[in-house]
Amino acid sequence: MIIAVDFDGTLVEHRYPAIGKEIPYAFETLKILQQKGHKLILWTYRTGDSLTEAVEYCKKKGVEFWAVNESYPGENREKNRGRKINAEIYIDDRNIGGLVSWTEILQLLHPEDYDLESLYKKNIKRNVLRRFFDRLRQ
Repeated sequence: MIIAVDFDGTLVEHRYPAIGKEIPYAFETLKILQQKGHKLILWTYRTGDSLTEAVEYCKKKGVEFWAVNESYPGENREKNRGRKINAEIYIDDRNIGGLVSWTEILQLLHPEDYDLESLYKKNIKRNVLRRFFDRLRQ
């Protein structure tokens, strides 16, 4: 599956043009998604130096994207001028209802692997689980 992921407000807190504090479990989740064979696209408003800084920040966190602000590596953006990225899933804090937790994103994409029992076994902190399950009950 191809998944487009926003940067500011999704992977890190909004501090543009600076890079904000990491959103809990964002990079851990992205690494798991990559291990499961998903292709990740960094889909962000950032350009130029601020984009380079964001890409480098992600690399330092252990995540290298399949493509950055393009639908596939090497896409001819002159020919395809639209800003819309072709993906099957979009993860963005500006979704209706906002950004759900990264643990919830993982469970939604892979419910067969990340049910209640396996989440506990993977030693995710209880307070994160409590928020996760409180949100599911709403």
